[in-house]
Amino acid sequence: MLPSALRTALSPYLHKLADLLTGHDEKSVSQRMALIAFAIRIAGAALAFVSQIVLARLMGRFEYGVFVFVWVLMILFGNLACLGFPTAVIRFLPQYEASGNHDAVRGLNATARLFVVAVSGALALIGAILLYAFSGKIEHYYVMPVFLGLIAVPMIALGDVLDGTARAKHWPIMALSPTFLIRPTLILLFMLAAVLAGAPHDAVTAMAAALAGAFTSVLLQYLAVTLRLRRHYPSGAKATELNAWLAVAFPIFLVEGVGYLLTNSDVIVVGIFLDPEEVAVYFAAAKTMALVHFVYFAVKAAIGPRFAAIIAENDRSKLAAFATEATRWTFFPALAVGLAVLAAGQFLLSLFGAAFAEGQVVMAILLAGILVKALVGPAEVLLTMADKQMLCVYLYAAALVANISLNVILIPHFGIEGAAIAGAAAMAVEALLLHLAVRHALGITLFALIRRPAALATTNGAL
Repeated sequence: MLPSALRTALSPYLHKLADLLTGHDEKSVSQRMALIAFAIRIAGAALAFVSQIVLARLMGRFEYGVFVFVWVLMILFGNLACLGFPTAVIRFLPQYEASGNHDAVRGLNATARLFVVAVSGALALIGAILLYAFSGKIEHYYVMPVFLGLIAVPMIALGDVLDGTARAKHWPIMALSPTFLIRPTLILLFMLAAVLAGAPHDAVTAMAAALAGAFTSVLLQYLAVTLRLRRHYPSGAKATELNAWLAVAFPIFLVEGVGYLLTNSDVIVVGIFLDPEEVAVYFAAAKTMALVHFVYFAVKAAIGPRFAAIIAENDRSKLAAFATEATRWTFFPALAVGLAVLAAGQFLLSLFGAAFAEGQVVMAILLAGILVKALVGPAEVLLTMADKQMLCVYLYAAALVANISLNVILIPHFGIEGAAIAGAAAMAVEALLLHLAVRHALGITLFALIRRPAALATTNGAL
């Protein structure tokens, strides 16, 4: 039992938490989804970190480098092959449900699944043909892992659509658990089982385990989502509005595609220019320092609705004040977490293996870029809530060009440190462009270190 004084002090927060967990209004549902999503992402990040350590220990630096390069490439391939359909499902399904158009709901779900499997399957087949045609020009240790990875691409794409369907229905556990919890667990278990059965400790075995994990997790998600949907929408006619869906999906594909490329381009370029040992060290260092990004993720999950509400009030001064607070919530915790992770860098990297410790310089460089980005906080969330999302696309595209260009220039001369410098510089470019975009589009000077919020045009406080 809690002491009475403590129980009294906590009572308002406990009631609020109870309302959040049991409420059925739209606000409570959205907040509950955000809370569950954040918890799953935190648990998934911890699980992924541990599983990567185990895989690196099992395979050694070279084979682990081959595996992470191919697996990141295949996940990127699968995400892009969806052509924006998962988010289009989130856009249309609630609309059809609200209007009672169950024929369109059934048609949307069936078409989205068939479409992404067909597109991703065709692209994977083309990739396999090209792999066969140019196998003599590709390093031999990449050929079989890439082939196995291409088989997994349609399952990765289908999993993304099922994720979008579950999100549209406010089923966050069913949406996120297969990708962030079940799949990495299965990959690790399949890998351990294969090694115990006498399979080689190499990238081919790891990719086979990844293939099995992807198929199993997506099959389970498919059955769970399909059976639950049937309880809401019994069998019946299907209405198809493919042109309307594609008209929405393709712009989303451009937005998300640039984001996917920006997030993963460094590992891909490192894999193209450097040996697998260097890929392994860079990946381990980047993933370790990525723990700092969860500060940003937490702030982003919390402040989007608040931005939207203030923008609806049309009060620029209030928006500037809250936006400045959001940048501080991002920067100072990121600074504290980043310095703590960097201080523990040698230990964390040594968990992957003694040879990975050289990645601490990469961690330090990447942290500089992360902190520069944190100086403008979740600026892209502010722009998106203000209906300036296409402006974000242009900014991300510019940052992506800077990232790839600097990687191509610096990696041949400076190795993985050059990749880190390119990544940090690209984050700085992104931060500068976001700062200028918010200033130009909304009249707000967004910077974590300013003493007071600044709105450029405040004669009436209107946006």
